[in-house]
Amino acid sequence: MIRIIEASEVGSILRRRAARLDKAETMVRPILEAVRKRGDKALLGYARRFDAFEGDTPAVSAGHLDSAWTALRHELRTAIQTSARNIRAFARLQLPKPVAKTTAGRRVGQIVRPLDSVAAYIPGGRYPLPSTLLMTVIPAKVAGVNHIAVACPRPAPVILGTAGFLEVSAFYRMGGAHAIAAFAYGTESVPRADRIVGPGNIYVAAAKKLLAGEVGIDFVAGPTEILIISFEGDPRWIAADMLAQAEHDTAAAAVLLTTSRTLARAVAGEIERQLATLPTAGVARTAIARNSAIVLVRSSAQAVEIANRFAPEHLSVPDRSFVGDIRHAGSVFIGPMSPEAAGDYASGPNHVLPTNGLASLRGGLSAADFVKIISVQELDARALRRLAPAIVTLARAEGLEGHARSVEARL
Repeated sequence: MIRIIEASEVGSILRRRAARLDKAETMVRPILEAVRKRGDKALLGYARRFDAFEGDTPAVSAGHLDSAWTALRHELRTAIQTSARNIRAFARLQLPKPVAKTTAGRRVGQIVRPLDSVAAYIPGGRYPLPSTLLMTVIPAKVAGVNHIAVACPRPAPVILGTAGFLEVSAFYRMGGAHAIAAFAYGTESVPRADRIVGPGNIYVAAAKKLLAGEVGIDFVAGPTEILIISFEGDPRWIAADMLAQAEHDTAAAAVLLTTSRTLARAVAGEIERQLATLPTAGVARTAIARNSAIVLVRSSAQAVEIANRFAPEHLSVPDRSFVGDIRHAGSVFIGPMSPEAAGDYASGPNHVLPTNGLASLRGGLSAADFVKIISVQELDARALRRLAPAIVTLARAEGLEGHARSVEARL
């Protein structure tokens, strides 16, 4: 049964359930080093040990991916195409634009260039996640990345088919820390990537954390979470949204903030009713009991204050009037007809989002994560002469005489 608590007790909910990576890092370090030193030999050894891999190469042919796409039922192909269209349109909105401005002989601006190569990690555990494949590959394509590789340890037919639809550059049957190491260092059969994106288990998270200095990563993700602010909503809908998040993982969290004790009790009862018929109740019930709560708050202002402290991965608010006060959230869902599941699959914004408070520092994955912003500057003689006093004075204040003379030589 979900807890109903007062706002004064919210500290217990706000304490992060971040997975402890210390033990995982200890286990992962020798795997990373083995792949770095021995390449494919180590990679294939770990793939056979952890991924039940039996082949001679982790690479899956483009022809196999194309056949998998053709074999998917028509309804599923249509859903994938609809989702892809909206994700692509939103990613285009996010892409940084080249700009330039000229003032008195001083022209400054920026150019935008894609990364050369990226890798998307797609988990192959309890649930196949074609939606995550779409969310990681499409923004990279929109950004203009030339080589996009995908790794999945046990790809279901829908994963292989979606990869065929997306025409990825390469697909590998490999997972865990050894897959992350292969993309970070490169092996005989797996080219090195500039950036690795996508969620994974605790060992994938540990590998990404340890390799962050060797390769670009999106972020180290923890347990998924949703925070809902509602004062007079439909308890059936709210309960369904909380269970939709709870069914992901036993470490997931679903929190409702409300001023209404009547609504709180109704939602708690509805959660129990819906759990009785939910196929994933074994997972969801644990997440609801361990990590979730309904919090009684004094006002909407207090609800927003708690939401900003929590910096949730997913935040649901009653209407647009709340948005102006939201400072920290991975993605915001406005109004009763905007369930979090819409964002997971088809509305367009990315569902690869920061967790464990990281939303206070950054938003979700976007096309901007796959490009470099390169500044450009051009001065004519008049502009340099105008700036020279400031440049020379600052250079000598720092003791860098050569900097000062490099300007004076031109005057």
